[in-house]
Amino acid sequence: MPIIRHRAPLQALVAVRGHPFDRTAFDAMFQAMDGIAATMVDQPAASLLMNPQGMAGFDVLVLYDMPGLDFEAPEGAPHYLAPSPELQEGFRALLEAGKGVVALHHALAGWPTWGDYHEWLGGQFLYRPSTLRGQDCPDSGYRHDVTHTITPLPHPVTEGVDGPFTITDELYLAQVFEQDVVPLLTSDASFTRENFWSAHLAVQGRMFDHEGWEHPAGSNVVGWAKQAINSRLVYLQPGDGPSAYENAAYRRLLENAIRWVA
Repeated sequence: MPIIRHRAPLQALVAVRGHPFDRTAFDAMFQAMDGIAATMVDQPAASLLMNPQGMAGFDVLVLYDMPGLDFEAPEGAPHYLAPSPELQEGFRALLEAGKGVVALHHALAGWPTWGDYHEWLGGQFLYRPSTLRGQDCPDSGYRHDVTHTITPLPHPVTEGVDGPFTITDELYLAQVFEQDVVPLLTSDASFTRENFWSAHLAVQGRMFDHEGWEHPAGSNVVGWAKQAINSRLVYLQPGDGPSAYENAAYRRLLENAIRWVA
C-alpha cells in the first residue's frame, strides 16, 4: 500500500529519555519534515499517554526512549524495572486500536522484562545475558562511529531513497526476530563478535571491551516493518546522534516510516 499524504499535519508523539542524545539536533530533524508535527514528551510522563485515550490526538507514536533500566543501581546494574500493569494494558489496547508505531535505535533496549513489547518490536538489545524466547542469549554488543553502507529494500518506507547510502553511526549486535519481520534495510558491516564491545562489560565499567565475551554472528538487517497486533510498526536501527539525524537518507526513511504507519 502506498504512503498517503494527509492534508492536515500528522501528529506524532515522540517519547524520549533513558539514553543520552542531542535533543536540539534530534528535534531539528522533525522540524524539517513538512506536514508532520512532533510533540516530544520525556519518560516517564510519555508512558501515561501510551493508551487509546492519551493518544487520541496523535496519529503516530515514535519511540526514542529506553525505559525499564536503572543504571544507578548499587549492585547488578543495570537494574531491570517492570512496566506497570496500566502501561501494559494501555499499550496493548493502543495496538489493538491500530495506532502506528515507529521505534528508533535504543528503543530496542527498553523494557527488558516485557516480553510482549519485544515481540511487537521484532527484536531486543540485551544489557546482560538473558533468556529470550526460551533460549539462553548473551548480552548484546555495540560499536560507536561505524561507517557502513546501508542498502534499502523495496517498500513504501524506502521510497525515494536512491540506492545504497553511507552513514556513520552506532551499530548493535543484538537479537533480531528475522522470521517475524519484513526487512527494509541491510548493512554491509560485519556483525561478528570481534567488531563489537560487550554491553554487560560496559555497564560494569569496562567500556570498549569484549575480553571473555562470546556472541554468535548476528543479523545484518538494520531496519524492518512488521504487524504488531492491528498496528503497523517500523524499527530503524540507525539514529544514535547528529551524524544520523543530519543524513538525508535517514531523514527520508524516518519521514516515510511515520507516514506509512499512519
